[in-house]
Amino acid sequence: MNGLPSVLVLGGGPGAEREISLASAAGVAGALREAGHEVFEETLGTEMDRAGESIGGWGELGSESRGTRSRGDVVFPVLHGSFGEGGPLQDLLERDGRPFVGSRARAARLSMDKLATKLAAARLGIDTPDAAVLNPEDEVCPLPLPVVVKPVHEGSSVGLMMCHGEQDWVRAHERVRSGGFGSRVPMVERLIEGRELTVGLLADEAGVLRALPVVEIVPADGVYDYEAKYGRDDTAYLVDPDIECGQEITDAALRLADLLGVRHLCRVDFMLDRTGRPWLLEVNTMPGFTPTSLLPKAASHAGIEMAELVSRLVLQAHKEG
Repeated sequence: MNGLPSVLVLGGGPGAEREISLASAAGVAGALREAGHEVFEETLGTEMDRAGESIGGWGELGSESRGTRSRGDVVFPVLHGSFGEGGPLQDLLERDGRPFVGSRARAARLSMDKLATKLAAARLGIDTPDAAVLNPEDEVCPLPLPVVVKPVHEGSSVGLMMCHGEQDWVRAHERVRSGGFGSRVPMVERLIEGRELTVGLLADEAGVLRALPVVEIVPADGVYDYEAKYGRDDTAYLVDPDIECGQEITDAALRLADLLGVRHLCRVDFMLDRTGRPWLLEVNTMPGFTPTSLLPKAASHAGIEMAELVSRLVLQAHKEG
């Protein structure tokens, strides 16, 4: 044995980003094996009971009958969306008792809630666009156009609708009112047009979050939605772009993550408006690990390749217990 902790990699689960989770989990598992870890993989189901636990066995985590879930010294949950990175899974992992990669439940909940994240940013004096919960019964937009309509508790590109004018707003409102968001709470946010930037944060050996190089996202048609993120190959990613606000947004990302209680890793997204002013959008506590994912790109630019990246995260979680 090489002395490295074994790892249970979780992927799948419910939500709009299930397929991305499966791809991320496969990438993490392969990289951990490359780094020398013994790896067990578990694909989690999609159905959830009234308590928010999967009928297929989410609630078995921590029980004596969990089967393959008892394997692994450390759990690496590579799930996205409100269940997988928004608190419910983290509650189960805390009950399970094994070390796990990523934020604990409270920080996960706060970070997944875009409005709570904005309030935290405002407390720190970090600029963030005005936003409001959208009541489907209100036909008049609560903010001046242009705006963005999106779910409060979802990944950054899920359900994104840009409303530049009244016709866009009518279409977006009708989609929300007709049930297009399902049970997800919709929000309206002032649209900031300009350059999209993201800052990846990664814990050092002492568990302190450190910033990776800034990445600029340049979608071919100007909108970084779900399709541009995962379905197309013409989105450009510029690592360490030529911007004047790099230190400002890095400092803002670190301060916000600290206030929210984020641990191990996260990605913090900003828009840079046409005057050069940065605006905080949101925090992602379990970024993707696919070939197009931004945190691994930034880490690679900093000299940390995928195998070292995921092994570092596992070793940090194992050390903290």
